[in-house]
Amino acid sequence: MAISTRGIVAAESPLAAQAGAVVLARGGHAADAAIAANAVMGLVAPMMNGVGGDLFAIVHDAASDTVHGLNASGWSPAGMSIEWLTTRGLTAMPQQGIHSVSVPGAVSGWMALHEKFGRVKLDTILSAAIAYAETGFPVSEITSLEWLGSVPFLITEPDATATYLPDGRAPAAGEVFRNPDLGRTLRSIATGGGDAFYRGDIAARILQCSAARGGCLAPSDLSEYRAEWVQPLTTNYRGWDVYEIPPNSQGIAALVMLNILEGFPIGDYGRGTAETIHTLIEAKKLAYADMQRHVADPRFTDVPVEAMLSKAYARERARLIDPDRARDNIPAGTLPMHGGDTTYLCAVDSAGNVVSLIQSNFANFGSGVVPSGCGFALQSRGGLFTFDRSHPNALQPRKRPLQTVHARSPGAAGSFARSSMGARWTAMRKCARASA
Repeated sequence: MAISTRGIVAAESPLAAQAGAVVLARGGHAADAAIAANAVMGLVAPMMNGVGGDLFAIVHDAASDTVHGLNASGWSPAGMSIEWLTTRGLTAMPQQGIHSVSVPGAVSGWMALHEKFGRVKLDTILSAAIAYAETGFPVSEITSLEWLGSVPFLITEPDATATYLPDGRAPAAGEVFRNPDLGRTLRSIATGGGDAFYRGDIAARILQCSAARGGCLAPSDLSEYRAEWVQPLTTNYRGWDVYEIPPNSQGIAALVMLNILEGFPIGDYGRGTAETIHTLIEAKKLAYADMQRHVADPRFTDVPVEAMLSKAYARERARLIDPDRARDNIPAGTLPMHGGDTTYLCAVDSAGNVVSLIQSNFANFGSGVVPSGCGFALQSRGGLFTFDRSHPNALQPRKRPLQTVHARSPGAAGSFARSSMGARWTAMRKCARASA
């Protein structure tokens, strides 16, 4: 247990956590620390996250005792449609390459967090990430293995090879890696903010990259994008109020799981027992069946949120769990009718402000497409759309895909839990797989 009166930053790399802690020591808000840690994580674990990806965050503001949600997931290009892709010979959403790219939302998320809660300047917040990018950092053991496994993928893209495979190979554990292109990108953001990324030289490089590969990203796709503040969803689980980002995030699945599990004596089963693990897995199957069927961009479809979070519906679904048998086919339920690869980090400051942040490129190194001279890969989040026109998550122009916010295995966005019996808060990780 780590206990502090001046704040704590938890991240998957000690370099990232240290960057956030230094920002706290300089008087920064938890949001400032989270941005600093995220910027470093995008450098030291580039397969997982970076400025080419999306971001979600939940913020507890101590002064007002309120909870704020931030959806910084990007949309598909205005020129992208099922018809546009099928005329190019595609029969399903590509999982890599330029046609899997949606607009990166992470930087817009940083700007929204900083504008609403920031206390220190962006150049201070991003200084550690810039320094490590320019002078180098030692690659960790786990990261080096992930990097090595992506070599056959990265080597197919010249700019990805130049950025991530110095001397034609992945860096080994302990080897110092530098990414001066990313350093320049972060310097531009530090001085020019979101405009530098979505409307300046970085945007021009992204657009040039897309055009060279036959993509359809247009200047307005970038310049008109904004991260969105949203009202978090919540459910009460055994005296704890748990908060998640609403659709298009899959965070609602975690709340559905908790509602289902509330009817089982998990505490009596014992930690790590077969009975406990079986019940958790079966509850997750049920929740994910509904999530995959119903969760999409609420601007394009009516997501039945209230019905999915119904306690009565949860009790009905819980009856499908057989304590002696695992189900191999879980269809979505009939909802009650009413008249809807990743890195995680969190930061708490001395005032009790808390930020829970999760950020991802989707697959390892995302689309594999690296805009020339930028030092980051564009995400492949568009790969989650479907060509099934009857499905809520069908591809449409300027639509945000279902957000699993995971690198390769299912997981929900960062969440908060608060005890209804007191003021105790905890930031919880909802990823099924940890990178470190």
